[in-house]
Parts: sequence; C-alpha cells; structure tokens
Amino acid sequence: MFEGVQNLPRIPELRRRLVFTLMMLAVYRVGVAIPTPGINGQALGEYFRQAQGTVFDMVNLFSGGALERFSIFALGIMPYVSASIILQLMTLVIPYLEQLSKEGEQGRRRITQYTRYGTVVLALVQGFFISLGLEQIQTPGGGLVVGNPGWSFRLLTMITLTSGTAFIMWMGEQISERGIGNGISLIIFAGIVASLPSAVVTTFSYIRQGEIGALVLILLVALMVVTVAAIIFVERGQRRIPVQYAKRVVGRRMYGGQATHLPLKLNTAGVIPPIFASSLLIFPATIAQFVQHPTFQGVADYLQPGGLTYNFVYVIGIIFFCYFYTAVVFNPDDVAENMQKFGGFIPGIRPGKRTAEYIDRILSRLTLGGAVYIAAICVLPTLLIAQFNVPFFFGGTALLIVVGVAIDTVAQMQAHLIQRSYEGLMKKAKIRGRR
Repeated sequence: MFEGVQNLPRIPELRRRLVFTLMMLAVYRVGVAIPTPGINGQALGEYFRQAQGTVFDMVNLFSGGALERFSIFALGIMPYVSASIILQLMTLVIPYLEQLSKEGEQGRRRITQYTRYGTVVLALVQGFFISLGLEQIQTPGGGLVVGNPGWSFRLLTMITLTSGTAFIMWMGEQISERGIGNGISLIIFAGIVASLPSAVVTTFSYIRQGEIGALVLILLVALMVVTVAAIIFVERGQRRIPVQYAKRVVGRRMYGGQATHLPLKLNTAGVIPPIFASSLLIFPATIAQFVQHPTFQGVADYLQPGGLTYNFVYVIGIIFFCYFYTAVVFNPDDVAENMQKFGGFIPGIRPGKRTAEYIDRILSRLTLGGAVYIAAICVLPTLLIAQFNVPFFFGGTALLIVVGVAIDTVAQMQAHLIQRSYEGLMKKAKIRGRR
C-alpha cells in the first residue's frame, strides 16, 4: 500500500486532480467559518447547546458545523440533494423530462440545469423560513439571535444562504469534473470528518467526568469497528451472472466465444438512499424548528432523530430510494438488448425479454438485501448510541457515508494508477467502487 501511495505524485494528471480536490475542500472549510451578517453568534451558540439531541445535530453534522455557526454555508448541500430527488421523481411522470434523460449527454446537461434552478428556489424558501425563525429565537438569558429583525435581515439572509449553497454546488461539480471522486459526496464527507476531532475530545471529557464508563466506550469503539468492517465487506460484494458470447465472423476475423460475467452489486445505490432519506426528513423538521406554530411543532416532535416515528420513516425512505435509484442507474432491458446485440446470452436463459426478466428478478432480490443492510447500518448503531447517551451524532449514517465515499475515492485513484502501469494502492486486493 505504501508503494502505491508513493506512486500517486508521479502521475501529473492524478497529482493535479488531488491538489485541486484538496484546495476545493479547503475553500469549503474556510467558508464554514464565515458568519452570516446580522447574527449574534454568542446567543446562537447558546441556543444550539440547548438544542442537542434534535434534528439540528444531524443538519449540523452534514454541514460540518456550518449551521451551528450560521455561516454562509449553513444550508449546506441539502437543497441540491432535495432538488435532485424532485427532478428524478418528476422524470418518471413527466414525458418531457423522461425524453431528456434518454437524449444522452445533452439531455443530462439540461436536467442538471433544471436541478440547479430547483436548488436556488429551495434555498430561497429555506432561507426565508430560517430567517423568520431566527427573529423569534430568544435564549433563556434574554439574548436575541437577530439584532435588527425585519425584511432587510430576511432578504440578506436569503441571498447569503442561497449564494453559499450555489457556491457549494459549483464546487461539487468542479470536483467531480476536475478532481477525484464525487464532489457532492466528498463535501458531505468533509463535513462529517471535520466534526470528528471535537467529538472525540468531548467524549473523553465525558469519560473524565464519569458520565461514560470505560466499558461502554470500549463497546462503542468495537461497534464502530465492526460496522466499518461490515460496510467494507458488503460494499465490495457482488453477484456475478455468467455470460457466454457466441462465436461470430466479421470479415475474415472471428469474434466472441469467450465466457465472462455480469457483476451486480449488492448495494447498487451506494450512499444515495440514506442521504436522500435524511434530506427529506431534515427539510420539514428544520422549518418546524424555526417557525413557532403548533402544526409545525407537532411535525418536529414526531421527526426527532432517534424517535420511533423518525426511524420508521427513515427505514421506509431508505428502502424506497434503494429501489428507486437502482432503477434509475441500471436498466435490465438495456443490458439485455446490448447483450443480445453482441451475441451474448446467459446459459439456460433465452436472449431478449427473458434475459431482462431474469436480471431484473436477481437485481430486485439483491436490492432488497442491500436496502435491509443500509437500514440496519444507519438505524441500529444510532439506537445503541442513543441508549448509551453518547454526546455526538456519529452513528451508522455518518459511518456509511464516510466509508462509502472513501472506497469510491480510493477506487478512482486505483484506476488512475493501474491505467498508467503503476502498482495500485492495494497489491492483494482490488478496490472496486459502487458504480
């Protein structure tokens, strides 16, 4: 592995991509520290300390602490994720968007542009409701979060937060195009990892105070190690369907005749389902926390992280998005058609429609197993951590995102190294990404 790491700087393109990615993530972390104008940071910090254990912990985790500081990146990347969900759902019901999705690169660019517009609209709406809620917040000590409430503050907050979200969206796209890994996932990854050192320090302070026992800490560390091992094992698992290609003559040459396989991932959707499900749950709960209305407050009470209703809706959302995203990225009909076009067939299965049905049946079973695995990883550690009263929200969802994004990023670096005849990062194992 160390030889593979030493080879990274030897490839100019890979070196430039790594440097660019690190610079973009550094810019993101600097932006997290820039506060939004018109906010009393001390009063807001006092309010957030009292709001521990609520939906704010999850929002603050995904934003890398930006919400707690109410920086220009306070909304994070979640408006973009929500807009992506809406556009993908609309693609299934609106013929125009469905046609765009089939027009190749040009159609995908048009859908991406619509996603950007939707991100701006959602960010403006969230910024407006958050500004209204901030004006009503008063700490027990009598401190006001907003010094000069009114439309000037609301408009300034909407513009600032929307601009911050748009800038994060642009950085994510630039990382995906000119850097290493998926930009949006890496930004979420950076936000989660950035909160780890302070969480570890806080945990040890609780141990010194006697609120967490040494045995409990050992059990939690063991749980995290087992969870990480399970994530790595399952993310690399796949079902290989044997495929045989018949011999065919083209001109004076003979092609085909070899046996290969069609790999189907156990978790085809990757970390997308928990991110999508979390964003849908975060959006109404965040608005409810700021808008003092009985209806919104009732929604906030039902959607508290760790609660029975929250976990139930979260699991249902994960299962739904596992099937939904797998259907978006993998089409059995297209696979069967391409296989038949090049003379390929699955032994014992007729080419064409029968092959598509066979692949779809296997993929549906794998997706169910993957959905149960993701739900267990995201919910069970969180329930145990809540029982042990750990003072930070670094449960299964965060671990799944961190480990999954790390695997994908290492897989891309591995591909760059192997492509240029360098030894990979791992000699005895091949690191495979999800997609």
